Amino acid sequence: MVTVIEWVNPGEDEIIWRYPNEVITWGSQLIVHEYEVAVFMRDGKVYDVLGPGRHTLTTQNLPLLYKLVGGSNSPFKATVIFVSMKQFQGKYGGETQTRELAPIKYYGVYWFKVADPVLFITEVVGGQGLYDASDVTKFVRAYFNENMMKHLSMYSIVDLFQNLDMVSTQVKVKLLEDFRRLGLELVDVKIEGVNTTDEWRQRLFWIMQTGNAQYVMQLDTAKQVAAELGKSQGAAIGTGMVLMPQLMQPPAYQQSAQPYAGTGAPPAPQQPAAPAQPAAQQKEICPNCGHPLPPGSRFCPNCGAKINRCPNGHIVPEGAKFCPICGAKIE
Repeated sequence: MVTVIEWVNPGEDEIIWRYPNEVITWGSQLIVHEYEVAVFMRDGKVYDVLGPGRHTLTTQNLPLLYKLVGGSNSPFKATVIFVSMKQFQGKYGGETQTRELAPIKYYGVYWFKVADPVLFITEVVGGQGLYDASDVTKFVRAYFNENMMKHLSMYSIVDLFQNLDMVSTQVKVKLLEDFRRLGLELVDVKIEGVNTTDEWRQRLFWIMQTGNAQYVMQLDTAKQVAAELGKSQGAAIGTGMVLMPQLMQPPAYQQSAQPYAGTGAPPAPQQPAAPAQPAAQQKEICPNCGHPLPPGSRFCPNCGAKINRCPNGHIVPEGAKFCPICGAKIE
């Protein structure tokens, strides 16, 4: 009786299937369906690969194994692994940190397929010792997610919330190379959404309004110092008089005044820079969704969120007691 080696009814998400019997007889019938290849391995090394079709196993179509095992009549030992060459879809999601150490959650979809079955079997199946289809699928998903976390952590929180399409394109290029190392082709990647904590959403709002992440972080530091000083009544006044003015200095470089030591008329004093445009006249952004607002809006036309304003019309974050722009008390 002729032995038939065939992958029957592969699952939708199965990338590989291992033929359960490792004792192969010359003359066996190997059936490889469309979008499949059959890889012959022995001792963790790939020897011969056969594409779609019906093959009678002979010394001609398995020349490398024949050189190894010898003899055309006696059975030989080998591992036969079928590899699906079709396109697969995977979902991903996880948590990482941005350049500013802002915690973010992300999720999306990616599509991939095996481009080099020999490299894939060598690096993933043989290299990792994964011969079960579910284990291989888990490995690919974990590999994708690990590299996605690494690449997203190189961007700022403003990039992720304002330029997600650009970030997706750049991250895809990096992931293409990561997958190529495993013999895989990354067909496409879609980042469907990113999110962060409520605290960082408020910071993001002020970063987008002022365009200065450093100053926003500086204000956070000042708040933390003030909270710590408040715990110690004895040291709070003296230490606060020294630290707080320094922490509240704008981050822009200011040239210190030097005494004039030259001859002749002293140089004319430098004119102060023109004051920044008032925040009320700048382009306003919804603190909830980041959508541009018409001047004076009380509600966001995109998400419907209520826009909190101080008596002078400046947008203030939820729960604020004083306006960070003009200092007006919020009733």
